[in-house]
Amino acid sequence: MVDLEPVLSLLGIAALVAAVFLSVFWLRRAAGAGTPWRLALTVFTLFLTFDLVLFGAFTRLTDSGLGCPDWPGCYGTASPLAAHADIAEAEAAMPGGPVTHGKAWIEMVHRYLASGVGALITILAVAACMPAGRRHRMGFGLPLLTLFWVCVQGAFGALTVTLKLQPIIVSLHLLGAYVLLALLTIQVRRLGDPDAQVVQGVELRPWLWLGLVAVLVQASLGAWVSTNYAVLVCSDFPTCHGSWWPDMDFAPAYTLWRPLGMGPDGAPLSLQAMTAIQMTHRVGAAVLLVIILALIWRVRSEPAMQVPARWLGALLALQIATGLSNVVLGWPLLAAVLHTGGAGALVVVLVWLLSGSPRVAAAID
Repeated sequence: MVDLEPVLSLLGIAALVAAVFLSVFWLRRAAGAGTPWRLALTVFTLFLTFDLVLFGAFTRLTDSGLGCPDWPGCYGTASPLAAHADIAEAEAAMPGGPVTHGKAWIEMVHRYLASGVGALITILAVAACMPAGRRHRMGFGLPLLTLFWVCVQGAFGALTVTLKLQPIIVSLHLLGAYVLLALLTIQVRRLGDPDAQVVQGVELRPWLWLGLVAVLVQASLGAWVSTNYAVLVCSDFPTCHGSWWPDMDFAPAYTLWRPLGMGPDGAPLSLQAMTAIQMTHRVGAAVLLVIILALIWRVRSEPAMQVPARWLGALLALQIATGLSNVVLGWPLLAAVLHTGGAGALVVVLVWLLSGSPRVAAAID
């Protein structure tokens, strides 16, 4: 349900959150070196956006996505405090259900943080359109595209609630967050070195593109596992249900437009369908492992790329450790959140390398 009544109050909260963010930014900037303010603010916004991705994963993994079953407010109010009676009534009717006081606060804090990040991205877009901003080589197209994309993310956030956590919507919302990280990373790159060019060499760039595409495809498969709650369908590894290739049903598993937990015929998803979702992600993980290992080997051959190669190796190790932990340890919250964050970090590193020259890439160290 969409209820626009609390919009003005929510805008005020968003402005307050953005003011807190800006206060922290200027305090840190006053104690630091003379980095251009647009570059510093873009780096800060990228950092906050990454944190927002982690908190969004936390919101999803704690089943808080419907903690407030309307949008953009909570039972037509700007905060769970004002909606206390409605939340208590819903919790009493369904104890441990999707609406509790704790889940409502998690959901609304996520919306507040997202609004604050959106405000910072708006400031960056406005600055890019000012005369001084237009004189920069980056221009204003990329900041405006980023502003447009954060609005798209807001729309997917609304659809997540109004369509009751429909898996395709929640998955696209997560992938959209990774795209937002990529857009901000490119801005940091271009603001940091206006003369930076793309990575040179006909051999290296295709590997980086292959790695980025593979990460995004695997992130899509992982999002589909998470949003369909198929993580725990196989509790053994590397086999599943004691078999290397268990009984699976792919047709209902990958029918994209359907309610949560249901197949295209309206019946609950079968064990075979859930197993297909899990096993596809496992196969994708094996393919991604080979691609990233090959990419690391290729990147390490470039003298200026030693540090990025170590970053890729560390993030790959993190993804392996957290992915295995999700299965063998019963989907622990910390491992699940870090798994989502690790995929985002891989996107940032690969986009960083693709959007700059080897000389600039060496500056990561």
